[in-house]
Amino acid sequence: MQTRRKRPGRPPTTGLTAPQMRTLRLIRNQIVHRGYPPTIQELAGALGITHASVHDQVNQLVRKGYLERERRKARGLSLGRQPDGEVSALVAIPIVGEVAAGKPIFAEENIEGEVLVEARAAGRGRCFALKVKGDSMVGANIENGDLAIVRQQPAAENGDIVVALLGDEATVKRLHISDDGIELRPENPRHRPIPVREDEDFRIVGKVVAVRRHG
Repeated sequence: MQTRRKRPGRPPTTGLTAPQMRTLRLIRNQIVHRGYPPTIQELAGALGITHASVHDQVNQLVRKGYLERERRKARGLSLGRQPDGEVSALVAIPIVGEVAAGKPIFAEENIEGEVLVEARAAGRGRCFALKVKGDSMVGANIENGDLAIVRQQPAAENGDIVVALLGDEATVKRLHISDDGIELRPENPRHRPIPVREDEDFRIVGKVVAVRRHG
């Protein structure tokens, strides 16, 4: 009697994609620091993705054994196996709705919420997230509605993407410094560089260190 050999199938995927790792970090961070996991709605808001995408990522994490699910609970997730390598800590930084000259960045009326980012992306120093308006920086993969993660600092180097104040208006541009002066340059040929006059009220608020899509 002949026995059929089983065809070798594709081995199960146990590694994590970058979005799955970010979702796991967020869940792990809240369980460790608050004692309970986030809901799907909270995950979607913090990650800036749809509920369907969150469901898919959580299901993959459960299937791979990194999460365990308790049914019929809104917060029915618990940690399973540890991923290879360290899961970076997340920090909550404020989302600032407006930056204006003479007005404290972190004034209570400016804060619209929080976003979680990897601690290593934020680095040292105080950070905030600013919602980007317009398409002037699309060439740098910064689109309308994105959150620019900004490390607050009063100076930056030539070529850095910065949040700068011109009068009462904040703008996100690439800083260009030369013997001829300072320009704030867009990353979109449809927009013109902004020369900074010597008599102009100009200051750097911070340097953009990361960008997050925000739905």
